[in-house]
Amino acid sequence: MWWWRDQLTGPAGRTIDVGFTDTMDGVSTGPVASFNLGGRVGDDPAHVAHNRGALAAAVDVAPDDLVFMHQTHSDHVVTIDPDGTRDPNSDGIVTTAPGVALAVLVADCTPVLLADPAAGVIGAVHAGRPGMMARIVDRALARMHDRGATNPVAIIGPSVCARCYEVPLEMREEAAAVAPESRAVSWTGTPAIDVAGGVVAQLHARGVATTWVPGCTRESDRLFSYRRDHHTGRFAGVIVQRDNA
Repeated sequence: MWWWRDQLTGPAGRTIDVGFTDTMDGVSTGPVASFNLGGRVGDDPAHVAHNRGALAAAVDVAPDDLVFMHQTHSDHVVTIDPDGTRDPNSDGIVTTAPGVALAVLVADCTPVLLADPAAGVIGAVHAGRPGMMARIVDRALARMHDRGATNPVAIIGPSVCARCYEVPLEMREEAAAVAPESRAVSWTGTPAIDVAGGVVAQLHARGVATTWVPGCTRESDRLFSYRRDHHTGRFAGVIVQRDNA
């Protein structure tokens, strides 16, 4: 189930669990085997529900408190207030609510988890090439600031690496115009984009400390990859905070 997992600590007993799942230990079959969490990839809905329930149990929240976004490569970020309406139609989500797990689904794009343990604010962001170019991480950080975050940190999960993300030259230069650090070259010497590198550079420009979890989706069969397999499942980055005082 887990590719990587960790815990952050804050004041007054507050903890924040963060992690990235992999393809293992689920019930899905075929090209989405086995721990697929994506609901729009042709998987049996009962299998998706089982896998999501297992993930909810693993992070110790009720299934209804594991919140997935309806992702469309937008720059839209929403906030879930502790007693507010949940609108998952976004590619970024922020909350101050304890016991609510935020999930971002990916299969090559860059999953970003954000947290300010002292302020009690967390976020999850889906940053593909369009999101990186639209600076969706900046938008999520602004939302967190509005909720009191002053010293956030970021955890960047596995994604397709620059060597494996070959693109037309014009597309690479458009991305590099936004984030010069994203300009890359593939294994074969052709133009490529380092989306995660661009996201990390954007975070560093705002003074945000980052942890970059190793792993290339295209190179590891323990991670779902659309570029490698085309018909594939989705793994997730998950973050949840708890007030344990």
